[in-house]
Amino acid sequence: MSYKANAIAASFFQNYLNKAEDKELNKALKANLKSVEKFLCKIPANKRTYAYAEGKWTIKQLLQHMIDTERVFAYRALRFARKDATPLPGFDENAWASNATAATRKWNSLVNEFIAVRKTTLALFEALDKKELLLEGIASNNVVNVLALGYIIAGHANHHIDIINERYLPKKK
Repeated sequence: MSYKANAIAASFFQNYLNKAEDKELNKALKANLKSVEKFLCKIPANKRTYAYAEGKWTIKQLLQHMIDTERVFAYRALRFARKDATPLPGFDENAWASNATAATRKWNSLVNEFIAVRKTTLALFEALDKKELLLEGIASNNVVNVLALGYIIAGHANHHIDIINERYLPKKK
């Protein structure tokens, strides 16, 4: 049985859904929190402000993006769980990254914020029942349900961990 079988999202989000563990949503979010926190704590200090190419985000900016995006997706889930039918706009992640202060923040502050945001996300999803998880709404001109947003949150974090491993901290051959 696939726990994600009832997740409804635009094809753009399929990659994130695929990267989330296929277990009960709250267990998937908790497991993801543990693995992401462990990973973040192992990133060397000299790599946190590193960008693998000109114009690319640093790892600190990537972490700020993960935090901001989780907040947006959790907000969407809350709106849809409360049956708010107002279509929600997308957001410009590049504008957000340019206007965030990740570069001047302490690493532990960013990591602690990620943990706090995830704990708040967990509290939200733990309070939702099965009917609420299946409620749908429109975000970025696409139908998405609350359940999918939860898995997308976990998968989005995993997606960026993969990018950090591949492009920022590649294994030496």
